[in-house]
Amino acid sequence: MDFGRLITAMITPFDEQGNINWSEAANIINYLIEEQKSDSLVICGTTGESPTLREEEKLELFAFAVEQARGRCKIIAGTGSNSTGHSIHLTQEAEKLGVDGALLVVPYYNKPSQEGMYRHFEAIASSTKLPIMLYNVPSRTVASISAATTLRLAEIPNIVATKECASLEQVTLIAAESPESFRVYSGDDSSALPALAVGAYGIVSVASHLIGASMQEMIQAYLDGEVAQAARMHQKLFPVFKGLFECPAPVPNPSALKYALHLLGHPVGGVRLPLIDPSESEAAFIRELVASL
Repeated sequence: MDFGRLITAMITPFDEQGNINWSEAANIINYLIEEQKSDSLVICGTTGESPTLREEEKLELFAFAVEQARGRCKIIAGTGSNSTGHSIHLTQEAEKLGVDGALLVVPYYNKPSQEGMYRHFEAIASSTKLPIMLYNVPSRTVASISAATTLRLAEIPNIVATKECASLEQVTLIAAESPESFRVYSGDDSSALPALAVGAYGIVSVASHLIGASMQEMIQAYLDGEVAQAARMHQKLFPVFKGLFECPAPVPNPSALKYALHLLGHPVGGVRLPLIDPSESEAAFIRELVASL
């Protein structure tokens, strides 16, 4: 399974009552595919506010995304949690709905050992035929899956990729030693180009909601050997990469992104508590950022 070079971790649009805005979800899916050139979409990942989505909402979103995409891009369902049993259940339900793959986050809060992580992912993989992408994001999960454990898991046939947010060192180690078919993706927009340089295959992106088409051009320039041009594009896009998370102080994703999309004419609504909308000073920064696009 090739998920492509540019994967967008899609937001979940809400209406004024905080319910899923289905008409806007359809618009965003089409926009990300047609205008921002996403090769795949992650549905119900961190950017989609998965911690505050109910299971029935997630399943509805998986089915809806498959229907709306109509084969134009791959749909990757965020089915991981810190419960192995529940992750198996949700992954199997997502498979029935026709998704193309599953994104499984490192178990959070309960801080498993490396062997515990291996058995967690092994158990989920053995319960499904879906291609699986691991998701290592220690800033959110505290526990971090090691390169060595990731390489063990890469030997399982349907574990085909990892989204790596730990370090470029870890990206390097995994890319150097994993099977040729195993894909390493950066989960940090600002490291997209450096990660490609050390062996990553692509990026699972937040900023691609706003600048996905330009990111695809940057990636292609690098692949075509136009390294200096890719670097110039990276430098131009860098303020957006950083600004969506630090505007100017750190803002939890996707608060800034949703406000930016609103400014661009996409009524995606706000965020669910415990996240909150940007403050006035943060909103002013985001308005300047969007104006610079």
